[in-house]
This record gives sequence, C-alpha cells and structure tokens, in this order.
Amino acid sequence: MNEPLHDGGAFGRDDGDVPNDADAGQDGFRALSSDTNPLHCNAEYAAQKGYPSPVVYGMLVASLLSTLAGVYLPGENSLLQSVNVKFHAPSFVRDTLTVSGTIAEKYDELNMIVVKAVVRNQRSEKVASAKVQVGVRS
Repeated sequence: MNEPLHDGGAFGRDDGDVPNDADAGQDGFRALSSDTNPLHCNAEYAAQKGYPSPVVYGMLVASLLSTLAGVYLPGENSLLQSVNVKFHAPSFVRDTLTVSGTIAEKYDELNMIVVKAVVRNQRSEKVASAKVQVGVRS
C-alpha cells in the first residue's frame, strides 16, 4: 500500500495507468460508459477535427482525483464527498499525466478535508484542476 498523507501535506505523483496505457483506459471507459463519441475512439476523426490523437475522456482524467484521495491524500480511510473539476485543455492518448494535491482545509469536527488538486501533462500544461471534498473515516 502506498504511504498516505493525513495532516496538511502536499502530494504529487505520476500515475502509471493513464500515461502508460491510455488506449486500454479509453477502451475500458468506453465500455463502462457507452460513450462512443468518435473524438475519443477514432484517430482519423480526431485528426480531422485538428487533434493529434483521440482525446482522453475527461472523466477518465478526473478519475485520477479518486486515486489521489483514495490511495494517498488521505488514503484508504477516505470517501469522496464531492468533486468540482474544471478542464483547462484536452489530454490525448499517450500523454503522461501527473496529479498533485494539497490539503487546503481540514475540519476535524466533520472528519473532512478539502484537497485542491491539479492534473498536468508531460509539457507541464494544466489540463484539469479540482476542489475535492473528502470524508476521513477512522
């Protein structure tokens, strides 16, 4: 198990799932969601629309926020309560994405933290940002 952070820290990591096997992530997400938009699954169509490769599903990018909270910040004792995500730029198949987060607020009486998170690509471009409210179980 990865080492969780509980009090006030910051955390950044390279996630191995999306960057190294985005095609499999895309295929799995398409099967799960039934989203067959050709922008996400047809390289020729994406190229016709001016993109270098298929666009990664936004919610697949956002799933890194769940990994951040559930594995690292605060870790296995967490339960997502809300996620407010903004997408700043598209991500593409074969991009390497990094998610980082900082505990911005902590409410001991509510067993809750608020994490501010950012997802960046290999060019350090911000592709998404989020405010994540996380319940912390004991």
